Amino acid sequence: MQVAVVTFDGFNELDSFIASSLINRCRKDGLEAFITTPTPVVTSMNGVEVTGQRPMEFVTEAEVVLIGSGVKARDVVADDRLISRLTLDPSRQLIGSQCSGALVLARLGLLNAMPACTDMKSRPYLEACDVTVLDTPFHSVGNIATAGGCLASQYLAAWVITRMLGQDAVRDVIDYVAPVGENRQTVERAMRAVRAGEVALH
Repeated sequence: MQVAVVTFDGFNELDSFIASSLINRCRKDGLEAFITTPTPVVTSMNGVEVTGQRPMEFVTEAEVVLIGSGVKARDVVADDRLISRLTLDPSRQLIGSQCSGALVLARLGLLNAMPACTDMKSRPYLEACDVTVLDTPFHSVGNIATAGGCLASQYLAAWVITRMLGQDAVRDVIDYVAPVGENRQTVERAMRAVRAGEVALH
């Protein structure tokens, strides 16, 4: 089970690395995340250069695709050639976005009429796409999920792990990375956020 963490130039380190790191704690169970980039090397919003682990075309074979955010998100959605490389299929893939990554989902037509989560700076741009923005950190409908706020990336990762491996797996992961002395509260908060944000398809 492979996860593509799509990471563009100007990316937010918290968004890509938290989700990737949490998911990769499940490698022993067969779930693995890869930083997936449109160019061999991308530079973060703070000047950190990262070599991609997989090329953009990897998104077509991954079981899960998470679209990270960054300061160049509006440039990404305006780039037809780059967008055309994101061939996603919500009927067979879990697809999630972090903060301004929701703009990419909107550009791909994946949000349809569903509301979404994003960060405060991206909110007006997402609303300009006729998307209702929620004042919550996480929301999912079927195989599509959105998260808002950098630290909500843990909820996006928790959603992926829950859907792929179950609740016991995500409890183990969040418990391990939780601040010492706050394990139970951190696990419960993550589980509650995912449950509260989930909308079942009928």
